[in-house]
Amino acid sequence: MTKGENTRNNIIAKSAELFNQQGYAGSSLSDITALTGIKKGGIYRHFENKDEIAVEAYRYAGSIVSRTIKEALEQESTAMGKLLVYLRVYENVVDDPPFIGGCPLLNLATESDDGHPVLRAEARRGLDNTLHALRAIISEGIQSGEFRSDLQVDALATFTLSVMEGGIMLSKLEGDNRHVRMNIDSLTAYLRGMCLASKE
Repeated sequence: MTKGENTRNNIIAKSAELFNQQGYAGSSLSDITALTGIKKGGIYRHFENKDEIAVEAYRYAGSIVSRTIKEALEQESTAMGKLLVYLRVYENVVDDPPFIGGCPLLNLATESDDGHPVLRAEARRGLDNTLHALRAIISEGIQSGEFRSDLQVDALATFTLSVMEGGIMLSKLEGDNRHVRMNIDSLTAYLRGMCLASKE
């Protein structure tokens, strides 16, 4: 890796932490230069503008979270266990999230609006990819007989993601992991009582 590539990657990594903690609007180019020790001219040698940095920073943060989820998924043999992974990786979101600042998708989606079409498009891709992964797990559970055949795949994927992100938001706002943990218990009960096929 060249010195220029190392510099660019450092800007992305540091900016990812900054944006995920302070938000896009709350972070300035001056904040990035202070954090990286690189002057504005050096930043602009690698990026056209703040939006480009933000997109790359989000992708970087998302890749770390995705890797954490993937590693946890590999430890699960059931579709139910795999769905719960998405919440369990954030079980200690207040003190030890998979990426500093919480969920990159939630943070970006909360800030994205029609005034930032590039960031909104990136958040939408993240949403689509996550829902696609959840639908695949649910479909796998139906095919294996673990879940009922009449289960609505899209509805459960949306519900799972909503429970995950809602728990993260409430826990971070209150500074207490109890919301994510209660949602883990609630989703577990729901999957057991409403979604699992009878083995009797």
